[in-house]
Amino acid sequence: SMLHPLYDALGFTWVRGRGLEIESFRNEPGAPSDRFLTSPYYHLLSNKLDHLRRRLDPSLPSEFPVFDDLRLIGVTDYLAFVHSFNGNASQGMMGSWSTDSAAGFSDSMISALLRIQNHLAMATKMAVLTKLADNMMTTYLGGDAGRRVLDGQIKRGEGDTIRAALVMGDMRGSSRLAETSGREIYIDTLNQFFDAVAAPFNRKGGQIMSFIGDGFIAVYPCERHRSQSEIACQAALAAARSATARVTDLNLRRKEKGLTDIKFGIGLHVGNVMFGNVGLTDRLTFSVFGSAVNEVQRLQVLTKKYPHSILASKDFASYCGASNWLTLGSEELAGIKQKLTVLSPDLSGALAVDEDGALEPVYDRRSDAEQVMLLHRDAARLSAGDPSKLQ
Repeated sequence: SMLHPLYDALGFTWVRGRGLEIESFRNEPGAPSDRFLTSPYYHLLSNKLDHLRRRLDPSLPSEFPVFDDLRLIGVTDYLAFVHSFNGNASQGMMGSWSTDSAAGFSDSMISALLRIQNHLAMATKMAVLTKLADNMMTTYLGGDAGRRVLDGQIKRGEGDTIRAALVMGDMRGSSRLAETSGREIYIDTLNQFFDAVAAPFNRKGGQIMSFIGDGFIAVYPCERHRSQSEIACQAALAAARSATARVTDLNLRRKEKGLTDIKFGIGLHVGNVMFGNVGLTDRLTFSVFGSAVNEVQRLQVLTKKYPHSILASKDFASYCGASNWLTLGSEELAGIKQKLTVLSPDLSGALAVDEDGALEPVYDRRSDAEQVMLLHRDAARLSAGDPSKLQ
């Protein structure tokens, strides 16, 4: 089992002659099938056993459905085990050993395999600790920032001045929605907004630095010369077009359910920013700061004034090719000495479903181990009188 917001578990399967296969399994909505209820792992968990051993006799009915699959590859003997970490039944390792030897496992082999389980569990846990740390840093800080923190950039004031294309996004009408709808509806709508609008800015060179209430800030770091600035700004503009397409698709689906449209505003800018740690000595945040960040934030606010959901500075537009931009005028931004020329991109080609398939969810299949661990977890919560937390 893995500590990750998207993935429940990592699966490692080794078959002689095929080598090792590693799979990450996402949490997929839906009730588990009867196959999982009749699996060896669930049998172990529900009966509080640490292992079971079965000889597979082709002349007898299979005790567990998976035995039918194992027989097809010649398995004659099977040993399954469960090892929890720190007594936590939902965090640990489960697995099995199989052999196609005609004689099966000898008693000494079984004893040896059971004897090494503690060592195997410890080695497995240690092997994934680095991956777990990387998962958490990437999830909460973003890829680049997470790597910097893991590499030791953890002191207040540490950081670099970088050039980057900057994106500031915000959902419109969220305050009214929070006041007129329940908590679950509000959070679900906010997550739909982030899935539609923010997700495109977290790929192809972009990284979301932080979520601020119902908004977000993203950066596309680049070198300090024109060609790299063009690549960064054009990638950010492509993501803005993708976000527009995704919102269009999302709102069509929401309309079918009788829900109101989600509206948004995005500011696009380019400039030098400080990229690093600020905060208290013992409580820091890793983000971007500087006058360029203030400017992109004010550009985003201007989408409330103009009838355009995406606004950009002249500097940003110049790196994207200004022929497809509508100049709206010059604005005197609060706290900014010079007026900023504001433009809006032509979004006429952003009405089709984007290359990601818009908002169609993609789920990896869930492993048998994940299914039974979730069943065991839910059963424990139900017995503890907490059915509200069942999946």
